[in-house]
Amino acid sequence: MAKQSRNDKRLVRHRRVRQNLSGTPEKPRMCVYRSLKNISVQIIDDTTGNTLVAASSLDKDIKSKQAYGGNKAAAKLVGELIASKAKAKGIENVAFDRGGFLYHGRVKELADGAREAGLKF
Repeated sequence: MAKQSRNDKRLVRHRRVRQNLSGTPEKPRMCVYRSLKNISVQIIDDTTGNTLVAASSLDKDIKSKQAYGGNKAAAKLVGELIASKAKAKGIENVAFDRGGFLYHGRVKELADGAREAGLKF
């Protein structure tokens, strides 16, 4: 019996969470993806399947402040950026989808940065 990879386990967790979590126009879903070198986040309305707002550590705003996108400081900046973009679009409440990643480290910093900038989960 082959051992499951870490990413396969993450995908199982992600599918399990997504069974009960869906974005609506009133409360869209904030989806996080974390790679080794970067972190990205989208705010999605699942009823229409549209991405309303997106931010990443690859954005020029973040790259100018933080050269490396794979650390907690960059994650916090991405959280603040997504919150400011969401506020500009009139989005205040979101459902947080951690994408099967543990709520720890960079994912937690992103959430804290978004909360501090005024986004509510």
